[in-house]
Amino acid sequence: MSETIVNLIHQTAFFSLTWGNLVMVAVALGLMYLAIVKEYEPLLLLPISFGMMLVNLYPPIMQEGGLLHFFYQLDEWAILPSLIFMGVGALTDFGPLIANPKSFLLGAAAQFGVFAAFFMAMLMGFDEAAAAAIGIIGGADGPTSIFLATKLHQTDLLGPIAVAAYSYMSLVPIIQPPIMRALTTEKERKIKMEQLRPVSKRERILFPIVVSIVVCCVLPSTAPLIGMLMLGNLFRESGVVRQLQETASNAMMYIVVIMLGTSIGATTSAEAFLKLTTIKIVVLGLLAFAFGTAAGVLFGKLMCKLTGGKVNPLIGSAGVSAVPMAARVSQKVGAEADPTNFLLMHAMGPNVAGVIGTAVAAGVFMAIFGV
Repeated sequence: MSETIVNLIHQTAFFSLTWGNLVMVAVALGLMYLAIVKEYEPLLLLPISFGMMLVNLYPPIMQEGGLLHFFYQLDEWAILPSLIFMGVGALTDFGPLIANPKSFLLGAAAQFGVFAAFFMAMLMGFDEAAAAAIGIIGGADGPTSIFLATKLHQTDLLGPIAVAAYSYMSLVPIIQPPIMRALTTEKERKIKMEQLRPVSKRERILFPIVVSIVVCCVLPSTAPLIGMLMLGNLFRESGVVRQLQETASNAMMYIVVIMLGTSIGATTSAEAFLKLTTIKIVVLGLLAFAFGTAAGVLFGKLMCKLTGGKVNPLIGSAGVSAVPMAARVSQKVGAEADPTNFLLMHAMGPNVAGVIGTAVAAGVFMAIFGV
């Protein structure tokens, strides 16, 4: 009987936990606090933090044959990131972008952070493929970060990259406003923009088809992301497959978020995460995001001058692809300067352009490295 009790005790996790595991469990609990109490992007942070806690309490859950290992395989095969993009497409209104095509330029300008971080990562000792996977964090797009990291065979860095990308997405309301205020004057923040023109149903239907053809012909490697994004949007805009649109944007989307979040969180075991490399990735991700925000605002200032003051530079910050949070931040900062200013729909143009822009940036990296 005593031997049975001893064996039972040794089967508990207390004998295998390391200080590193305890640190990561504490980090996971901190992220849960941000998700539940502060409500910082809980749909992302809650499953990620719980997966982080599980893998540090019971590492076999992520080893071959473990539950979360099977979820992670779907990440590696680019299935879950692509399905997330379908759900995003089914939820997204591209009308503001169609009504104001110049928004594409703001979305493109915000990708400067991606390429700035790419070069900074190489200066910090990362090889080119790893630098590209890290740089894409600047697009503030978790699924694209996961997609590119797996395509470039940077699975060892996937955990820190994904956690950094999703963390910065959830912290958009904290990170962006100081940069936006520092780079704009109060007069610029008060600029009111003209109402966007109405967009016809024909334009809305043609948009996802045309974008898919153009982008996939130029960068075929982006087809899984751009194709699914535009397919979801076509479900939405066609008006004839309401059941598919609702499934893609609700039930399927939430199932995929659960599987994606917990599996990404489970890549953050203490052995894999508590390294100097992780700190470098977190710092580079923050710099990438800050550079992207700044580039968008500065390009917005340029457009403001070229249009004679018709463009509020604040909407340039929404060029990162954290939809719709970045657009809401543009609205909030603009409303602080003038409560009657309504920038949300104008900011949605660069915001959704940023989703396409980040996917294109990932396609450029894949083309460079022959993926």
